[in-house]
Amino acid sequence: FFPFLFLWILFKMWIIFLYFVIFLNVASGQIRYSIPEEMKKGSLIGNVAQDLGLDLKRLRSGRARILTGESPQYADLRTDKGILVVNERMDREQLCGDVTPCSFSFEIILENPIELHRVIIEILDINDHSPAFKSRNIFLEISEIAAVGSRFDLENADDPDVAINTLQNYLLTSNDNFVLKQHSKADGSKFAQMILQKPLDRETNPHLSLKLIAVDGGTPQRSGTVNIDITVIDANDNAPMFKQSVYRATVIENAPIGTYITTVNASDADAGSYGLVAYYFSNLKGGLADIFNIDSASGKITTTGNLDYEKLKKYEFRVGAKDQDGLNDGSNIIIEVIDVNDNAPVINVMSFSSPVSEDAPTGTTIAVINVKDSDSEKNGQITCSIDTNLPFKIQSSLTNYYNLLSDVVFDRETTSEYNVTITATDSGSPPLSSATTLRLFISDVNDNAPIFTKKSYSAHVVENNVPGVSIFTVRARDVDWNQNARVSYLLEDTQVSGSPASTHVSINSETGVLYAARSFDYEQIKALQLVVQAQDGGSPPLSSNVSVRILIQDQNDNAPQVLYPVQTGGSLVAEMVPRSVDVGYLVTKVVAVDVDSGQNAWLSYKLQKVTDRALFEVGLQNGEIRTIRQVTDKDAVKQRLTVIVEDNGQPSRSATVIVNVAVADSFPEVLSEFTDFTHDKEYNDNLTFYLVLALAVVSFLFITCLVVIISVKIYRWRQSRILYHSSLPVIPYYPPRYSDTLGTGTLQHVYNYEVCRTTDSRKSDCKVGNAGSQNVLIMDPSSTGTMQRIQSEKSILDEPDSPLEVSSIRCGCT
Repeated sequence: FFPFLFLWILFKMWIIFLYFVIFLNVASGQIRYSIPEEMKKGSLIGNVAQDLGLDLKRLRSGRARILTGESPQYADLRTDKGILVVNERMDREQLCGDVTPCSFSFEIILENPIELHRVIIEILDINDHSPAFKSRNIFLEISEIAAVGSRFDLENADDPDVAINTLQNYLLTSNDNFVLKQHSKADGSKFAQMILQKPLDRETNPHLSLKLIAVDGGTPQRSGTVNIDITVIDANDNAPMFKQSVYRATVIENAPIGTYITTVNASDADAGSYGLVAYYFSNLKGGLADIFNIDSASGKITTTGNLDYEKLKKYEFRVGAKDQDGLNDGSNIIIEVIDVNDNAPVINVMSFSSPVSEDAPTGTTIAVINVKDSDSEKNGQITCSIDTNLPFKIQSSLTNYYNLLSDVVFDRETTSEYNVTITATDSGSPPLSSATTLRLFISDVNDNAPIFTKKSYSAHVVENNVPGVSIFTVRARDVDWNQNARVSYLLEDTQVSGSPASTHVSINSETGVLYAARSFDYEQIKALQLVVQAQDGGSPPLSSNVSVRILIQDQNDNAPQVLYPVQTGGSLVAEMVPRSVDVGYLVTKVVAVDVDSGQNAWLSYKLQKVTDRALFEVGLQNGEIRTIRQVTDKDAVKQRLTVIVEDNGQPSRSATVIVNVAVADSFPEVLSEFTDFTHDKEYNDNLTFYLVLALAVVSFLFITCLVVIISVKIYRWRQSRILYHSSLPVIPYYPPRYSDTLGTGTLQHVYNYEVCRTTDSRKSDCKVGNAGSQNVLIMDPSSTGTMQRIQSEKSILDEPDSPLEVSSIRCGCT
């Protein structure tokens, strides 16, 4: 049993030993070098790659570099050889002063993945300084009655070296009166006192000149010398004596100037002026004279400068007391500085990766930071934090090092950048904190297609446009960035009126501006329906479509066309008006159309030239020519009216038509007057025959017209009487309305003429003739017969519901 137990214990110890070795390798992560000060630049410090077990390829691929956060950088890493070399001169006394051992540290960081290794370099002292006195001469005044054994403090020599290289011994030149005795302070520094071993005799030797030599223990040994000039005085035979050999005090580091520290006290057994004691600082080093002050009369010590615990935690110096005759004594002062939380943490960003791709996985290391606090103990304990609303977390790695990690998957379109504020807070009372802000940019991935600003677009372009004119601009926005958000536009291959859309419209691929590829005609194409595609520049590209409707706007590019009366080339058409007609008699109606639309097709009629302007008028909107007064015998039979038809476009277009009116009750009268309208021809033998024939036809037609007119009058009279006796309501007057039934703005085919009556029109006679009955006289000068034919012709408007009837007579004269 015992052999097995022994083997089991050995196995457990071996396992513990392995864990211990592994733990040291993982937890330590640092190396230490010791080098002498004042080494030349480029001198080898150590092989880092070998000591850390790193490959040279790893140093180069990981972009190994030194992180110090301090200036200057005393060491340099050469990654090609994996060694550390001296980069700047290192003076141990300048770096550490009296502190020993003297060392500084820095970190070596590698990336991909991130690794941190700490390097500590200890600087060894060399004997490069000689002991030196503050002054070249020491002047002492000693009374001749000074007792044997009296002590005289001498000035200390200062040697900034440490250990064996610092001040080791004092030597005094040989003499009969004084011997030298050395003392050590609590901090290890040495000072010397001269002890009187033989009474002085001023009368024999009033002046003594000695040399004090300070030597160190270095190799080679160095030394410093100061002259001691002693003046022997008379009278006073008692020296001051301090009540304490050491005075101790404490003061907080942020104490204001003038703060009381302590009071020293020395007494002199002499009376009178010989018993007056003056206090002074003895052998203050460095800048202590600027920090402390002693009242020479009272011995009260106060501060005259600012104390800093981080620079010096304890002050030790010597205070002296002397009487009027130069007798003195000394005492040590030890002042301890109490730390106050007066230093905020200092944050140094060692590594920061920006930008970060928006598809980076959770837990990606964003930054490595180093945080230091110069305060001690609890005042130097630091905690790091970030805003909890941000998608990041912070973790501690090595001592005073923290890693900033991503905590979610990023979306650049939602948030393209983050301002991450890292706050470091110490544990002092009250706590101090500092913060640094890292601006992190998120790089884009093409995960969004372009989106048009509207679901569909509608634009207008005026017809007869210049080819190449810009019509409209489509806009698509891609929330991605850079190349992924670069949008290009193109037309889908669609058909417009049987031809490709590209023959009608083109598009700028970069700006989205649509251009007319041709001149449009509203009368042929009234609208274009297109599909525009927007595509980004990502890989692979993403796209989206939108429909665009382009409406062609009409221009006033067509003049009105007169449909009636028809202007014949060789015949002369005349409207016949009996002299017995009433005022407002409808002579004829000018009918015109305009193939334009809208207000460009709104027509108005005006009389331009007329034989008798006081006899006829034309309706501004309907083109009806009516009499405006009673026809008299004085009115000429032959009336010539020039009617101008204008549209409402800008500028307006117009057309003119000539209307010939014959004012007569019989055709012979008309023929006698209208012979002037015909062309002059030579009389021939058949003239009589044609005249007789024409007279007969005209007479027949006149009689027929009279019968028809009388019949219509009787019929309308009977209808009005029936309406008068009936109880039907009276229809109020509404002006004629003309609607664009064809969509082109022209007048309708059916023309309605409403009878306008007053409220008591049942009692009045209807004096309006048949609005649709017209007598038309057509003379054809080219005819060879006296009266070739008489016929009744219909109006040019052939609708079956049209009330407009035109009777025409075509006569020929030779």
